[in-house]
Amino acid sequence: MVLSASSPSALSTTGSSYTYVYRQAISAAIGITAMLIISKINYRKYEKYYKIAYIFSVGILLLVLVPGLGRTINGATRWIKIPIFGSAQPSEITKLGLILFFAAYLSKHRNELKHIWKGFFKPIICYIAPPILILLIVQSHFSASVIIVLVLSIMMMMAGVKFSYFAIFGSAGAGAGLSVMFILAKFLNMGSFRLSRIYSFLDPWKDPQGDGWQIIQSLYAIGSGGFFGVGLGNSTQKYLYISEPHNDFIFAVLAEELGFVGCAAVIILFLLFVWRGIVISMKAPDMFGSLLAVGITSLIGLQAIINIAVVTSSMPVTGIALPFFSYGGTSLIILLCAVGVLLNISRYTEKI
Repeated sequence: MVLSASSPSALSTTGSSYTYVYRQAISAAIGITAMLIISKINYRKYEKYYKIAYIFSVGILLLVLVPGLGRTINGATRWIKIPIFGSAQPSEITKLGLILFFAAYLSKHRNELKHIWKGFFKPIICYIAPPILILLIVQSHFSASVIIVLVLSIMMMMAGVKFSYFAIFGSAGAGAGLSVMFILAKFLNMGSFRLSRIYSFLDPWKDPQGDGWQIIQSLYAIGSGGFFGVGLGNSTQKYLYISEPHNDFIFAVLAEELGFVGCAAVIILFLLFVWRGIVISMKAPDMFGSLLAVGITSLIGLQAIINIAVVTSSMPVTGIALPFFSYGGTSLIILLCAVGVLLNISRYTEKI
């Protein structure tokens, strides 16, 4: 799909149709090798390094501020320059690092989780807030912030934190945060592009040549695919109609080329992955392994849900890649490493 979706834009920007798929193939080879190696390492060894994992996960986000290392694309400084790969997103590493940290932290503090301060407010204020503030203020990376908050919230609830805390205080905090973002965007022109995305989601045809362009072209691609699709490689929307079709909107190209059948197959694959992840979590021999499996499964499942929702105009546009499909070396390598951890946990479960 990366080869099919990226060939026109790769030819336009680099002079070769194979530039992006070549880079992705290198990342896939590295990721699969890392996955196989990590699947042999006992996951329990990570638990004693959970504090280091947190410090590293937060600190790496600040690398984008280093002169000559940070890279700005489309007005956002979320990347660091890496030889051969071109650039990498530190936030992808942060996601996995925070999952590891919280799996260990929650299992070590299991007796405090029912307490509203020690179990709910303390983890959020002391451990979730710092990386989220860096992502929002330094990197302007709202989508990564949402994913991290959702994944860690799921882990906290699965560990035993009361759902009512999230229903009351979590929803109130989310509402307050969104209100602040709206005020900043509306009156101070800070992050105003997010407001434009909401308006274009509500009525993309109001500005079809501007903010509504991407989602309209995505819907055209999905509609053109019909039941069986136009055939692999035969998409027309990928010819510079959809911006960077090999990234966040690769599912639209997939829908056009493989149709409803292809889309259903991909969704079923993700559902199977989530189901197996849940089963591994339920059968894990300890709380750390169980929460680690929950976090990894939630990370991949939520990213798939949000990406498909964006592409089908079921929610406002946000920069979430489709796991294992979208172009992006860092994301692919980190996700495959996470799958390696999940595979290792499954080695210690009961026969399932």
